[in-house]
Amino acid sequence: MEHEGTSAPHILIVDDEPFNIEILTEHLEQKGYSVEPAYDGVEAWELLQRDDVSYDAILLDRMMPRMNGMELLAKIKQMDRFKMLPVILQTAMGSPEAVREGLNAGADDYLTKPFERETLLAIVSAAVRDRQSQLELLQQLQQQRDTLTMLRYGEFQFRTLAEAKRLSALLSSVCPDPERVAMGLSELLINAVEHGNLGVTYKEKSKLIQDNTWEAELERRLQQPQFAQRRASVMLTRDSQEIRFVVVDQGDGFDWKPFMEFSAERAFDPHGRGISLARMLSFDAIEYQGNGNTVLARIKLPAA
Repeated sequence: MEHEGTSAPHILIVDDEPFNIEILTEHLEQKGYSVEPAYDGVEAWELLQRDDVSYDAILLDRMMPRMNGMELLAKIKQMDRFKMLPVILQTAMGSPEAVREGLNAGADDYLTKPFERETLLAIVSAAVRDRQSQLELLQQLQQQRDTLTMLRYGEFQFRTLAEAKRLSALLSSVCPDPERVAMGLSELLINAVEHGNLGVTYKEKSKLIQDNTWEAELERRLQQPQFAQRRASVMLTRDSQEIRFVVVDQGDGFDWKPFMEFSAERAFDPHGRGISLARMLSFDAIEYQGNGNTVLARIKLPAA
């Protein structure tokens, strides 16, 4: 992931070991990232309070003096402005219990020391890409929110990644908390394109992200005859009690059950947490139907 000619993604590294910060900074700056260090949780929290700087991801050491990584993570996730900011925990504690604790506390990913340079770069790249997609969605939301609050029913078809993202921004504008919904709805629509219609497997996506060829592969598959005519759909309905989204793709389906909760076994993969995050943060309920190529997401509305 190179960033020449664009604004460099800004990464906050929080670690009490200067040598670790030096190594991480070297790896990230070589790939075009802008890096800022903090040497414990207290210093990092002070940096996060500044209004003149923002970050695209945080690399957070778990074990630190004054304020450790788990304490800082809890403070970050309690603030609305940081809820969607990717946090990657780095630690020598690689047990499933420790990983599960970090993920349940709101960490987006995990790095176990010592880690390989390419693993670090793949995970940071995936986190930054997701963050930039969120910011693009938020920008579109601001432009569309006032227009669509009266929508009560709509059905849309989409085929490409770009169409899925535009629809996510459009439809989440109908919701009381569009920023919260946009992330989860985007995940469901993108899943319908890549895993549903285009048949990209979990293992294949891991390799594509590692090689930074994910979007290129989706475009390639869209041109293939067996996929060219496939369309996914999303239907929105709204009544006085709730808003419902039904997303349907034309793929063979998948076993969704392992993805409804955080999994320590997938903690080191650069993807695979979108459905569980959508269920926890974006919707009041998610229900997969049939063989997994239909999903119903619900949002409760406040009483009038």
